[in-house]
Amino acid sequence: MREDRAYDVVLFGATGFTGGLTAEYLARHAPDGLRWALAGRNPAKLAAVRDRLVDIDPTLAELPLLTADVTDAESLRRVAEAARVVATTVGPYVHHGEPLVAACARAGTDYLDLTGEPEFVDTMYVRHHAEAVRTGARLVHACGFDSIPHDLGVWFTIKHLPADVPITVDGYVRAGGKFSAGTYHSALTAFSRTAQASRAGRERRAVEPRPQGRRVRAVPGKVGRSGELGGWAVPLPTIDPQVVRRSAAARPEYGPDFRYRHFAAVKRLPTIVVGAAGLGGLMGLVKVPPARRWLLGRLASGQGPTPQQRAKSWFRVTFVGTGGDRRVFTEVSGGDPGYDETAKMLAESALCLALDDGLPATSGQVTPVTAMGDALLGRLQRAGLTFRVLKEQRARSAVDAAA
Repeated sequence: MREDRAYDVVLFGATGFTGGLTAEYLARHAPDGLRWALAGRNPAKLAAVRDRLVDIDPTLAELPLLTADVTDAESLRRVAEAARVVATTVGPYVHHGEPLVAACARAGTDYLDLTGEPEFVDTMYVRHHAEAVRTGARLVHACGFDSIPHDLGVWFTIKHLPADVPITVDGYVRAGGKFSAGTYHSALTAFSRTAQASRAGRERRAVEPRPQGRRVRAVPGKVGRSGELGGWAVPLPTIDPQVVRRSAAARPEYGPDFRYRHFAAVKRLPTIVVGAAGLGGLMGLVKVPPARRWLLGRLASGQGPTPQQRAKSWFRVTFVGTGGDRRVFTEVSGGDPGYDETAKMLAESALCLALDDGLPATSGQVTPVTAMGDALLGRLQRAGLTFRVLKEQRARSAVDAAA
């Protein structure tokens, strides 16, 4: 149905900080013959982005520029109907994301974003999943550091465990880097809308089918010392466990009884205390409108870390998976998590949906693993992200522990 569309990939929000990095990644790595375009609300800024891309690849001098705005439904309809895949970096998504999701769901166009906002993802499922199933569109949220390293990392881990036994996986995140204005604004927006997020979650649970004959859980862990990691494990209240749980619900490879827990790995206990106090204070402040406006004004849109700062940034996620009598330790690692690697993940996801054969047959709102699975895993490995097995060992049984 989409073979005759004008563009394989349209990047929406290309004039923003992360959007610009994604455009640069595509300019360097898109295969010959890819039909792609930039979209945004400001033609002059779009042209300036294209000028940057010409320095990377002179053949992009005529790269198409599409003017579209989230407040103009007709402009979004034109973009969606012209593309096989639309990838968007325009957030906070709870404020700006739904019109494009709706347009893609109606047009049968695959949609990708970088959101880490559970409220937005749950609301989009309730409102647009059924329409996307009807038209064949794949709506894939969280295609950046939220949540591809965790979703694909757990998938990589369970592939080294038996599929016919209960499986448990714990993920431990370490990262170093700076954030942009877009990430800052999205985080503050999410902190200020906890009640709305809870309501959206309840509405989704009321209508979303559950896996039959299997149990799938993402449960909060507890703060504690991890001898295996040589530090402290602190539960992370991000969207990542929800994404992992939904992948597990969709794929039988996760076994008859799957459980996931998600942590930050911290070396020193005082770091936990200071971080928790600061986060608690921030979450209280953002619920006060004058304070929220002041905080949002601290970083202007389009700002982000310099190339030198990003070059020093890194991430590493360690997974400990147990199934039957087997235990496996795996790791996903890369460079700057929030921007360089996020741009890579979004761009490779768009190329995967647009170009790769043999993807899982699915539609509606789906996770990265559900939509792309091994094809995306292979792309990310070839693009420089590391997925590796650290060690495998025999798991201790209850009998072993008693002995």
